[in-house]
Amino acid sequence: MSVYDDDVHHLTMLLSAERLRALTNLTGDYRVAIELHQETLRLGADLMNLTASIEIALRNTVSENLSQHFGVADWLVKPPPSFRWRDRESDNILKAQDSARRAEYAKLSQAEKRALDDIAFPNGRPVGLEHSARVKERRKHIEISDGKIIAELTFYFWKRIYGPDYEHSLWRPTLKKTSPDKKVRRAEVARHLETLYQTRNRLAHHEPVLHQRFEAMMASARFVSERLGMSIPTPDSPLARLIANDVAETEARAAALHGNLQSFRAGTRHG
Repeated sequence: MSVYDDDVHHLTMLLSAERLRALTNLTGDYRVAIELHQETLRLGADLMNLTASIEIALRNTVSENLSQHFGVADWLVKPPPSFRWRDRESDNILKAQDSARRAEYAKLSQAEKRALDDIAFPNGRPVGLEHSARVKERRKHIEISDGKIIAELTFYFWKRIYGPDYEHSLWRPTLKKTSPDKKVRRAEVARHLETLYQTRNRLAHHEPVLHQRFEAMMASARFVSERLGMSIPTPDSPLARLIANDVAETEARAAALHGNLQSFRAGTRHG
């Protein structure tokens, strides 16, 4: 990728001089700063791919674990009386349920949407009811599986249930089985999930993840991938093998980018 000199001024406005400032100060050249900026975005895309694989594996492992533990249908929305979600998780579950219903409603034909009126308004639709209120009532009667809700829950939810609020109600009786290595402690798992969560948020806002942040993220990715479902941590776990090529490519890209940045700091390169 090469930036033409004639494009530098326009691209600087598009990306913003403020966003490019650190790289521009380092390189002394807007064109080189723009090229390095694009490399940080490519590295970010690689990291998002890694995080996505880990998040999907985590949520499915946890979902299977809790489904067996609770032993009831609709365990997300209606867990057994012996267990209660904290308000934050309960709210997130309801939001995920509504999001899943919105997605399903959008797939319905107009005839299917109108058919929901018979269920939502068995005594007839109230006169003057606004369309938005009508749609909201319709959506309430769309059946949504746990799997649909699970897919709508964010990484925030999954990392939260490894927190101290669920030490006694989830970790000790069941979630420990998701990382069955006897040496692993809940707080350790929570710390690595927090690192992945914070990194994911930074990447989602197109912020760079370099140097210590990068190393911390990769360490957490290894920790989770080598222990999820494994009684003995190993780089040969199914998840670790799945992401092995992605890890290698990501680390190679990061090494090249870090090397370029270091050469400017050492004064051995010039734009």
